[in-house]
Parts: sequence; C-alpha cells; structure tokens
Amino acid sequence: MTKSLYIGIDFDGTMVEHKYPEIGEPVKEALEVVKDLQAAGHKIILYTMRSDERLAQAVDYLEENGIKPYAVNDNPSQKHWTTSKKIYCNLYIDDCTLGVPLITPDKGKPYVDWEEVRELLDERGVL
Repeated sequence: MTKSLYIGIDFDGTMVEHKYPEIGEPVKEALEVVKDLQAAGHKIILYTMRSDERLAQAVDYLEENGIKPYAVNDNPSQKHWTTSKKIYCNLYIDDCTLGVPLITPDKGKPYVDWEEVRELLDERGVL
C-alpha cells in the first residue's frame, strides 16, 4: 500500500446521486470505499461546490454515515508552503474528472462507479 494520501472527493454525483439542492440517494459502494480509504490512513477532503447550509448538510450526511472528513474544501497542511486557493490532493475522485468510471442511469446524470474505482485503487496500491 502507498503512503498516506490526501484524497479529494466530490459529493453530488460522487457520494450521492445528483439531486442538488437535496441530498440524492447514496451511490452504491461509495461509503464503503471511502471508509476503507480512511481505515487505510488516507486523509479524506470533501471537495464540493456546496456552500453554507447545503455544505453543512453534506458534511452531516458523511458524519452520520461514519465518515469524518480530514477537511472540507481546504487542505490545512498546505498552508505552510502556499497561499493558493487550489486544494492540494494526491488524488481526486469526482464525477467530472476525466477517466473516472461512471454509471449512466436511464434518467438523470451519470455518477461515479465505485466498484470500478475500488478496483483502480487496489491496482495502484492505494487500498
């Protein structure tokens, strides 16, 4: 397994199906894979466009489901070497990232295929 990584994870279309401003249905395997990433020592950063009350709802959703993000829309560890607003992560998992495997439902927007993401993480020694 690789060293501890900073992993930025989107919310809508990644952890839950698209239903913004509401919280969509959980994406199959998302919670399990993210919990496994945390158990492996990786730092999970919730990296989302949600803000204010909608952001608080997303954080609450994760915490109610056993995921305590290392940070939210921030990476506190980078403050000593940059003032950039771009959040430093070793890896990003987002439904809009080129190459992230997606499931395309009959209706609605595509969302992340976490079963394939798990395989990719296993192949790369992240899990």
